[in-house]
Order: sequence, then structure tokens, then C-alpha cells
Amino acid sequence: MKLSAELRAFCARLGHEFAQPALLVRAVTHPSMSSPNRCDNQRLEFLGDRVLGLVMAEALLAQDPDAAEGLLAPRYNALVRKETCADVAREIDLGAVLKLGRSEMISGGRRKQALLGDAMEAVIAAVYLDAGFEAARDMVLRLWGDRVRRVDEDARDPKTALQEWAQARGMPPPSYVETARSGPDHAPLFTIAARLATGAEAEAQAGSKRQAEQAAARALLAKVETGRD
Repeated sequence: MKLSAELRAFCARLGHEFAQPALLVRAVTHPSMSSPNRCDNQRLEFLGDRVLGLVMAEALLAQDPDAAEGLLAPRYNALVRKETCADVAREIDLGAVLKLGRSEMISGGRRKQALLGDAMEAVIAAVYLDAGFEAARDMVLRLWGDRVRRVDEDARDPKTALQEWAQARGMPPPSYVETARSGPDHAPLFTIAARLATGAEAEAQAGSKRQAEQAAARALLAKVETGRD
């Protein structure tokens, strides 16, 4: 099988040349494109999730040999969650080469977080099947970059941390209010305000309410911890 020019360019971004190109084609084929003669990426996604998990577990143990499981677990979760996979997918423009059915094309599937995260896991599995675990590990660590090193920052759940900050000072839990929504239905942008009983607040925007709440909590926590409010 000969890859298209787009997929060859993607291989360059990925840093892996496939001996079995059909694996890459399958990895970028969304279920909305599946048919009796075409395989989608769901089985590869299942495998890639496990390969990614092993890579990150090894990396975390090597980075901090003395860390207890209670510290390792949230770090691990931050590195393998769908949001992180989707962020990496965006950095290598995986969305541009996805094979999508008409319904997903119309609804903005190339930008959807869950779809991108699943496809990234499928691509990891494709590399694993094509060249083995070491090749997959090297690729994952290269693409994840310094996320492993700075994982403590990412692993700290902002909403939990802000609630703990408030409770430690005898305050009720913070509230989260949607103040605006823009963009088309298939790609909305939510603006959320995080507020404390003291009147301190911070706003953030994201493509989902959960992400916007987390970002707003992070911004408000930074504000109150540095005494800027």
C-alpha cells in the first residue's frame, strides 16, 4: 500500500516511517467511515491506551524512584487522559489526516477532543504493531515532551485545589457560572467564571464546560495564592 502525500507528511511529523502502511491508514479511520470492507481504529485505540499506559508508568517510576503510589497515580492520570492525548494530536495536526464520515465532517470531527484522543491512541498502537514497543515508547516520550517532567503541575486538579483553599479558610465551596457561549453548535466556546464568597473571581474560555471550569479555577487559585485579589 502506498500512502497519500498527506499521510507521508504526517509520518514526518510523527517521526515514524511505517513498514506496514495499512496500520496507519486504519489508525486514522474513524468508525463513521467503517464498512464491511474497511476497518476502523477502535481496536487499535484499545491497544494504544494500554501501550501509552505502560510507557508512562515506566517513565514516572524512572523519574521519581521514591514516589509513593498515591503520588504516582494522579501524575499517571494526567499524562494518559484524553485531554492530554488530544493536545498531542493537535500539535502534530492529526486531525488533518483523519478519515471521517460525512456526519462527523459536518459536525467538526477533526477538532473534537474525544475523537482526537482516541485517534492518538490508535496511532500509538499502529507504531507498536509496526515496529515494537521500543519504537512506540520512543515516539510517545518524544511527542509528550516535557509533560512528564512538569506533570506535578498538570496532575493538580484545579477545582479540587481551589475548594480545599476555600475550605481551609472557612469559606463555602467556589461556584462556577457560565457567563457566555459563542461559536457554532458543533464547536462551541464556553466562558465560565469561578467565584469565591469573598467576591474574588476569574474567567476562562474552552471548548467544553469542564475544561473552562478547570481553567477558571486554575486562574482564580493563582490569583488568590499570590495575593492579587
